[in-house]
Amino acid sequence: MSDYLNISDFLLPINNHELNFDEGYKDGQVGNVINIYNDEEDFPDLDEAQIVLVGCGEQRGSGLIHGQSKAADIIRRHFYSLNYWHSDVKLADIGNIKTGSLYTDSYAALKTVVRDLINDGKTVVILGGSHDLTLTQYNAYADDKKIVEGSCIDALIDLNISSSFRHENFLMEMLTGEPNYIRHYNHIGFQSYYVHPRMLETMDKLRFDCYRVGHVKENIEEMEPVLRNSNFLSFDISAIAHSYAPANLFSPNGLSGEEACTLMRFAGMSPNMSSVGIYGYDPLLDKEEMTAKQISHMLWYLVDGRSRGKREATLDEKDSFNEYHTAFAEVATIFLQSKKTGRWWMQLPDKNFIACSYKDYLLASSNEIPERWLRAQERG
Repeated sequence: MSDYLNISDFLLPINNHELNFDEGYKDGQVGNVINIYNDEEDFPDLDEAQIVLVGCGEQRGSGLIHGQSKAADIIRRHFYSLNYWHSDVKLADIGNIKTGSLYTDSYAALKTVVRDLINDGKTVVILGGSHDLTLTQYNAYADDKKIVEGSCIDALIDLNISSSFRHENFLMEMLTGEPNYIRHYNHIGFQSYYVHPRMLETMDKLRFDCYRVGHVKENIEEMEPVLRNSNFLSFDISAIAHSYAPANLFSPNGLSGEEACTLMRFAGMSPNMSSVGIYGYDPLLDKEEMTAKQISHMLWYLVDGRSRGKREATLDEKDSFNEYHTAFAEVATIFLQSKKTGRWWMQLPDKNFIACSYKDYLLASSNEIPERWLRAQERG
């Protein structure tokens, strides 16, 4: 059994009454099988757990000072009531991060917990809290000098350096701070009318990729390789249209509930994804807890993606892939297609393979340079 006593110091167990444990969960429901740190149990054995949930209600970075958010517990209650279809994916829930006297204390506690879990090979799901907790999520890797690729799903690009609120400017530190361990950053689902054109120019100069919400909705399958290449994902509920997430009072437009679930499935399918944070949910703004239900469905699809991803072969299992040799702009390359899942990879000049899509293969076959290949080359 792994020793997790060092992180239990930073955690509060889940209140049984809060989650309806008094009534119990039925056979087949998530709440009946997930390994939980609750009032009546010692810290759970996480050896077999593959996905570990942790709540962090810290929201002072967004200017909200009325105590710890109950977001995580409300999301849990709905997630636990869903039916558990994926017996090949073991789940655990280690409770909530203790709120520090300063929000930076909460940051430090969350970073320690996430770092220890990802170093032990777990996929950590953070139920936030305000969106600035993404910086802590990144620092769990940076502290160990791990070079990572990150993705963020958000209606805004949080680079507002004139704001005094951390949740509106944390990306500046994450993307430009020194030393920096971000190999690449993807921003998914931004809404153009909320983003200054010069901000996009800056992101482009940094060779980061930004996908506006219309592009994502029209070509959602193109986001699968983006998330397959990513090590961590931050999802702000402002990216989901108000009609699907009533607690999002920021924008009437955005992703549908189904599209949010599809993106989470892609994240779960990624063999590289080791942490996912869902941020910006304020229960005080939620109507009939519909946003909590939406997030619970997203968690279900993350688990579904993990189950699907386990069926994928590794790239060195040659017999599990169709191999296509092609050339574009006088550059010879190889595309691989999985016989198990249909997903695609393309080879770069350094002989490494990156995730790509069928569209990239079609472009290369037509002697056009796929933008995904070109961007990867520009980043070196």
